[in-house]
Amino acid sequence: MSAGVSPTTQEDRPPWPYPRWIAHRGAGKLAPENTLAAFRLGAQHGFRMFECDVKLSADGVPFLMHDATLARTTRAPAALNAGGVAGAHPWSVLSQLDAGSWHSRAYAGEPLPTLDNIAQFCLRNGHCLNIEIKPTPGTEERTGQVVAAHAERLWKGAAIAPLLTSFQPDALRAAQNEAPALPRGLLLDTLWSGWLETALTLDCVAVVCNQDLWDGSSVTQARSAGLRLLAYTVNDEWAAQRLTALGIDGIITDRVDLFAPAAG
Repeated sequence: MSAGVSPTTQEDRPPWPYPRWIAHRGAGKLAPENTLAAFRLGAQHGFRMFECDVKLSADGVPFLMHDATLARTTRAPAALNAGGVAGAHPWSVLSQLDAGSWHSRAYAGEPLPTLDNIAQFCLRNGHCLNIEIKPTPGTEERTGQVVAAHAERLWKGAAIAPLLTSFQPDALRAAQNEAPALPRGLLLDTLWSGWLETALTLDCVAVVCNQDLWDGSSVTQARSAGLRLLAYTVNDEWAAQRLTALGIDGIITDRVDLFAPAAG
């Protein structure tokens, strides 16, 4: 236990409204990531919670994309001059990109969705969402603020709010200031010095770790601080069994075809 962190029993933690199983970027690798097509496929496999990456267009529209640049997951029409950094383009350009043909011919023409599009899908179908705030480098605070403002508006009155997560503390801090009632989680790819204190300062409800970081010690630290525990990206049965035995609250997976989320 780190200095300054008061121990919390498991019963003291607030209720956790989210399913254990979370489909990574919609449907993992079975469909083009971060598209409505991927969300629909994940739902067909029984998933009720999804993870996605959200960044901002140059004119402030929150949309789904993981990478900072367009090259890997989009194709532009010949007449459209679009490339480089995704966030450097206005939504009027980004909305014309093909976000499906890179994956397979069956998804050619699939567009990039906005956060509004994904919210509508999730709310109409009773699905939960983990929004990873994925800023274009240098826009951490603005992205956190805008994404949180949109999420607060879109899920107003909903039974279960989206979980906002980020690797960038500045983005989470901006989200905290903009919409303090929305739940937040700190994403970690290493257990850097001060990670637990940072999560608590940001009033996070969860930490979301690379699966290899969870062991008896890290689980005890996070749980004793009252935090929920999530792991990414879990694609093997043995790994899922290890994490379940540790008491992990949420498992993010690409293998929507392997795991049965209804089983808990």
